[in-house]
Amino acid sequence: MNLLRNSSFRYIVRYKSTSPKMKIKKMAPVYLCSEETSYSKAAEFLGSGQVIAVPTDTIYGLACSANCPEAIKKLYAIKGRDSAKPVAICVTYINDVRKWGEAEHLNDSLLSGLLPGPVTVVLERTKYLDNPMLNPMTTKIGIRIPKHSFMNQVTKIFDMPVALTSANFSNEPSTLSITEFQHLFGQLGAVFDGGLLSHGLDENRTGSTVIDLSKQGHYKVIRRGISYENIVRILNSHGLKSIID
Repeated sequence: MNLLRNSSFRYIVRYKSTSPKMKIKKMAPVYLCSEETSYSKAAEFLGSGQVIAVPTDTIYGLACSANCPEAIKKLYAIKGRDSAKPVAICVTYINDVRKWGEAEHLNDSLLSGLLPGPVTVVLERTKYLDNPMLNPMTTKIGIRIPKHSFMNQVTKIFDMPVALTSANFSNEPSTLSITEFQHLFGQLGAVFDGGLLSHGLDENRTGSTVIDLSKQGHYKVIRRGISYENIVRILNSHGLKSIID
């Protein structure tokens, strides 16, 4: 096969003639995030139930509509992921965090200090997040607002929560460029290329720091990721106490 550029997306895959018995998966189109229409294209793919690859402020992610059961099933199948392992959602504003997660006990000053940024805030989900396929083994949900203009524009246009997990097969390293997960392209609706993320530093493959804030006055570190020390400093400055297992 060979790859050709055109104006509508970055690469077209053209296959040479093959035996009728051979089945070849159609590769996902790759769009540059710098293209003016990339945000609306991504929102269209999400709205049609597709799983797409997107850049964030940490690593590349696989994204789909969080309230679409078929899309979530597809997301888990692509990842080869156990459905017992939860995925987070991505939103645009602090008010969205409050809509999809129970955050009455958290003030705006705290949430604005953490978000947007490389942190996933874990809360009890609200009644509005009612997809039975989304994290069926827990009542909680991780919520992100990435500090990344592309994702902020996409979620603003889509105006619904976007399920988000790392763009790699389960147990593989997280990815910082689209070339690192090309083996997944045949299963995706589209890939949005934001270039090399996190300065290409391996230590940043940990992704976001995950903090459980579901218990009033306390926080629990689920995963140490990017900016861990700064995030803990913010939590402590607001008087929250650490829960250690």
